[in-house]
Amino acid sequence: MVFTGAMVKGGGGKDSDSVALDRPLNLWSLIIDSVRCGGGGGGIQGNSRRKEAGAKKQPGSEKLSELLKQPEWWENEDVRRKEDELGGLKRVAKNLQVESMTAAAEAATEVRRLTKDDPQARTTLALLGAIPPLVALLDGGQDPTFKSHITALYALLNLAIGNDANKSAIVKAGAVHKMLKLVRFPNEAPNPAISEAVVANFLGLSALDSNKPIIGSSGAIPFLVETLENLDENVGSLAKTDSLRALYNLSILPLNVYTLLETDLVPYLVNNLGDMDVSEIILSILSNVVAVSEGRKRISTIRDALPILVDVLNWTDSPGCQEKATYVLIVMAHKSYGDRHAMIEAGIVSSLLELTLLGTPLAQKRASRMLECLRGDKGKQVSSGGGGAVSAPLIGTSLSMESVRPDESSFGDGDEDEMMSQEKKAVKQLVQQSLHNNMKRMVKRANLPHDFVPSDHLKSLTLSSTSKSLPF
Repeated sequence: MVFTGAMVKGGGGKDSDSVALDRPLNLWSLIIDSVRCGGGGGGIQGNSRRKEAGAKKQPGSEKLSELLKQPEWWENEDVRRKEDELGGLKRVAKNLQVESMTAAAEAATEVRRLTKDDPQARTTLALLGAIPPLVALLDGGQDPTFKSHITALYALLNLAIGNDANKSAIVKAGAVHKMLKLVRFPNEAPNPAISEAVVANFLGLSALDSNKPIIGSSGAIPFLVETLENLDENVGSLAKTDSLRALYNLSILPLNVYTLLETDLVPYLVNNLGDMDVSEIILSILSNVVAVSEGRKRISTIRDALPILVDVLNWTDSPGCQEKATYVLIVMAHKSYGDRHAMIEAGIVSSLLELTLLGTPLAQKRASRMLECLRGDKGKQVSSGGGGAVSAPLIGTSLSMESVRPDESSFGDGDEDEMMSQEKKAVKQLVQQSLHNNMKRMVKRANLPHDFVPSDHLKSLTLSSTSKSLPF
């Protein structure tokens, strides 16, 4: 369509012609604007429709707009950091599987470093297949320095920390037997660093119940006992605590207790009570040992085992040891009259009475049950050479039942009154000795001189005693 001046009605002249020529251009602009807006109305109507359409936005349009304004995901710092970490873990896992022993050892060093304090790295590396090549590194080649073996051992140790799935995977990969092979070279003493690393691994792996029977039947128990016995020669002091803790973990399974009894562990444990760094864990192991009858018999055959255990009841500064010793003694007392007799001779009654008053709630409960057990014997507690209805004095005291009770053959027939008088004297002397022992304990707790006695009268009533406690 072409607009001309003739189509516009109006006056002639130059001004009229100019107006007529301008109008077609304005109309043409309106038509173009209408087409750009989608047609169907131009000018003011088109603008109003556009405003209405803008007002009726979709519900998710604002949210989408906000998301589009955010930086792209690949520009996010946290995402980029996690991607870099994952990439690094993948490279380490890949390097573990190379044929070069040097490269694999370097990768094991990286695994040890990355898993030291990062639980997520332990899980990720295990999923990437890091455990089998690390286990294979334990028997790969002869390394006179054992550097690659030690690195692999500590890498496995870190992977197992707080991760039961990794503990199980390490054992299933055959690590236990390879570790024992490392410490049992023919005609060679085990390397101290290797022994410490293997002991630490056994401690961590034995914490998982499903691993206990596998480790217990592998020969690890004799190795751990040998480590304790040869401590000064081969390994450091840390291995002592780790070995005992590993043996405790293994002793939780009754089947492993029988393997423990085939070694010299029980005598070692009893003879080392008194070392306060390990006494509580020793008593924990003995608590598991007495769960089987063979274990109770083994303890009973050790010289002075019961007096040593009774003496632990007097360790007022170690309530944990008191609780565990009471448990060991109460189990043995319930099962054997002979053990109860030996405990009474060791002076357990006075120690139990003190525990019922001054011990922890658990120790008080166990001490009360123990006293009921001893009371149930109805007077059979006293040895054949003793007299009266009270327990015998502590073994090693200067006052024994034979010295306070007269020989019945020295009395004439029918002289019962004099015999009764001698029995009363014996009981009185036992009471005096008990008072003296209690006074010594109170003086010791008060940090007073050992020869301190409150009054001359009480001093005249007491007798000397050679009862000793184990080193504290």
